[in-house]
Amino acid sequence: MNSNVNSVTRIPLVLAAATLISCVWSVSTCFGGEPPRAETVKFQDLDVSTSEGVQALYARIHAAARRVCSTSDPIQHLGANDCAKTAEARAVANVGLPQLTAFYRMQAGVHAPPLSASR
Repeated sequence: MNSNVNSVTRIPLVLAAATLISCVWSVSTCFGGEPPRAETVKFQDLDVSTSEGVQALYARIHAAARRVCSTSDPIQHLGANDCAKTAEARAVANVGLPQLTAFYRMQAGVHAPPLSASR
């Protein structure tokens, strides 16, 4: 496996965390009458070049998506699971780490390889 992640500075990771905020915010609007909810997921303390770091980041994103999309209204509760799945998928995509994407796909049960093009 290519170890390009080691040469990545922390600045893109912080920007990815900021992107996550906007992603969760946009998905949380699925509950129309409520003000949008958001949560920042910080991961500057994680070494995302290791599998442990990737798993910890995924756990944080997963938990944040669940919290942002949770509701006590039984009618809206049905949509909370879809909201959380969508928020999680978008957050993982916005972070843009191949290792995180692969781990997410494994957790979500997605077996088809993602489409990509290269020259």
